[in-house]
Amino acid sequence: MGLKVEGYSYGSINTSKNISLPSRLNQIFSKLLIILKDEKPDLMIIEDVFSLHKYPKAGITLGKVTGVILLAGCRVDVPVTEVPAREVKQILTGNGNASKMQLERAVRHFLNLTTPIKPHHASDAIGLALIGLFRYQDCLKKLKQ
Repeated sequence: MGLKVEGYSYGSINTSKNISLPSRLNQIFSKLLIILKDEKPDLMIIEDVFSLHKYPKAGITLGKVTGVILLAGCRVDVPVTEVPAREVKQILTGNGNASKMQLERAVRHFLNLTTPIKPHHASDAIGLALIGLFRYQDCLKKLKQ
């Protein structure tokens, strides 16, 4: 029997580019803590940090944001696992170099949705969650016992 997702939700945490990076990281951390305390997830799957050769500074900033996310998970005792984006694409589309649109279509197909998931970051996040469900469902069942 295949897996079936019966419910899900998604959202985003946005910060202003007009404030300092430490303040933005603090906002992300604080908002994520509230979400984690309210939702009480069994597991968080996050995208492993990567850097494009053309934009190395973006990779450094992404690493800082990832650190805040890892810390938030640790603070509320939620296990966190990092998965490379290429691996998510490979598993869900069969192509590790799939475009964001291809990944979005694969996620939408799995969830049996007809309308596009917007923004694409949301479908990326849902894709990561699906990988967590595929890989770790047996471990999560044992944790709940």
